[in-house]
Amino acid sequence: MALHFELVTPEKLLRSEEVHMVVVPGTEGDFGVLERHAPVMSTIRDGEVKIFASAGATPETVRVEGGFAEVNAEGLTILAEKVVEEN
Repeated sequence: MALHFELVTPEKLLRSEEVHMVVVPGTEGDFGVLERHAPVMSTIRDGEVKIFASAGATPETVRVEGGFAEVNAEGLTILAEKVVEEN
């Protein structure tokens, strides 16, 4: 079982992949999303999105600044205002 995850900025689609879990920095607090999560929409705060490729894996982190997260029957889409590239 896997969660379909997409990370999008105003410029382009950055990621579209199947993952185990994503932890989102919501404005009301961080929340984890697994496959079959209840539908929800949330604004997101500046912070790190944690992407777990598989159960027990070390998460990959992507820094975002603002935006929205939507969970629906298709999976999780994060519409980030900006993704901060790590150097």
